[in-house]
Amino acid sequence: MKKQILVILAIMIQFNIVLACDICGCGVGNNYVGILPEFRKHTIGLRYKTSSIYTNLGIGATPTYMTNKEVYNTIELWGGFKLSNKWRLLASVPYSFNHRNTSTGARSKAGIGDINGLFFYELINTRRTTNQSKLLINTLWIGSGLKLPTGQYNAVDKNTTNSNNLFQLGTGSVDISIAAMYDLRLQDAGININGQYKINTTNRYDYRFGNKGTISTQLYYKWRIANQFTIAPSAGLLMEQSALDYDQKEAVDISKGQLTMATFGFEANVNKIAFGINWQTPLKQEMGLGTIQANNRGMVHLSYLF
Repeated sequence: MKKQILVILAIMIQFNIVLACDICGCGVGNNYVGILPEFRKHTIGLRYKTSSIYTNLGIGATPTYMTNKEVYNTIELWGGFKLSNKWRLLASVPYSFNHRNTSTGARSKAGIGDINGLFFYELINTRRTTNQSKLLINTLWIGSGLKLPTGQYNAVDKNTTNSNNLFQLGTGSVDISIAAMYDLRLQDAGININGQYKINTTNRYDYRFGNKGTISTQLYYKWRIANQFTIAPSAGLLMEQSALDYDQKEAVDISKGQLTMATFGFEANVNKIAFGINWQTPLKQEMGLGTIQANNRGMVHLSYLF
């Protein structure tokens, strides 16, 4: 048990050091998935995600006539597939609806985003009964995969040299992801830790988004009703930090930042149907040299287990 705890602490330290994202989960590359997915079966479903930010804020993060509001909505077809006793595949195909309101008018774009695929290996899976006759379950999955440049990247939407580059459907690059998912549960109460780090490459327009990473920690409790219905409310923290983008090998100063959010949600299962909601609200943020502000984010999913 002590060895397993050290493994988890090492993973948490690693992700806290190198966390980075495309301005903290907004725009391209937002792939927060919530509580550890059910890996005993195949799963396929739909996720809906929504997020928004204010850009071009003035001193002290105050709105000005140049301030924009950008809204990102994504419908995602996703699945988790059991390849063997130890190997699983998580994949997603997003379709995004982006909208930007500016002082000179509004603009929208919609289309398929970047397809993601992650292979996971079960490194730890232990089950034992405690002295109090309670079941203790300890699970750790590690994984790696690719994000493909299937979403449109428009170089014109970079705006000016010192501006954020979020109003895109994709990054235009092949990117590598590494991930870890840990779950520790004592009978019906548990803690879930979910981390991912994405290494971005340079696209054909010589633009490279900063490496993207997230780590979330959630406490949850499962209630079983009539042996057919399960509900699990959860609460926790989500931490993100953005590295610099590079345009023509020049650093984009306004692309840097960090964000901490509180998360609240629940997961429900009825027979082979799973449903979940997650809500995230900012607690602390420092993004784009103070010119960018993240707002509340939400996610809803409906899945089928087979």
